[in-house]
Amino acid sequence: MSYCVYCENLSEENVNKIYHDTAYGFPINDDNELFGRLILEINQAGLSWQTILNKENNFRLAFDHFDIERISAYDDVKVSELMQDIGIIRNQLKIRSVIHNARQIMELKKEFGSFKNWIDANHPLSLAEWVKLFKKQFKFVGGEIVNEFLMSTSYLPGAHVDDCAIYQKMNKETLKWNQ
Repeated sequence: MSYCVYCENLSEENVNKIYHDTAYGFPINDDNELFGRLILEINQAGLSWQTILNKENNFRLAFDHFDIERISAYDDVKVSELMQDIGIIRNQLKIRSVIHNARQIMELKKEFGSFKNWIDANHPLSLAEWVKLFKKQFKFVGGEIVNEFLMSTSYLPGAHVDDCAIYQKMNKETLKWNQ
């Protein structure tokens, strides 16, 4: 079953319905928000997406509103603090990978100006090529995480099925990435 079909009859207050209708498959232009989506995808590994959506605001607060520069400066004291935060996923490997990835993005920004510019400079690629590229740069980014991250941010097709009402409403700029 597609995510669109799953969300179709959910109540308007359901976190999956809200995410599907307002965020899933839509482009993100802000680097911190783009990185925030990657943080959420990394933390979803092994868990339900609903769990992550329910904790999204907690992640946003715990990780300084997904501020790449601030996260890149986190140290062991901050890791310990995050490991005590019951509002997020307290997995040290995931937390440390987020910090590592923020540092990697800071390096990419030196050459490309932004995280988004780096992605745009490599677009389009096949999923296999994206996975290889992400694994070269980042930690905790397997095929499923890379696929969902890129699909959810409109770099890969498949976020919505053709007859989904949201897909029909998406603007031409969004649709061009999905063709």
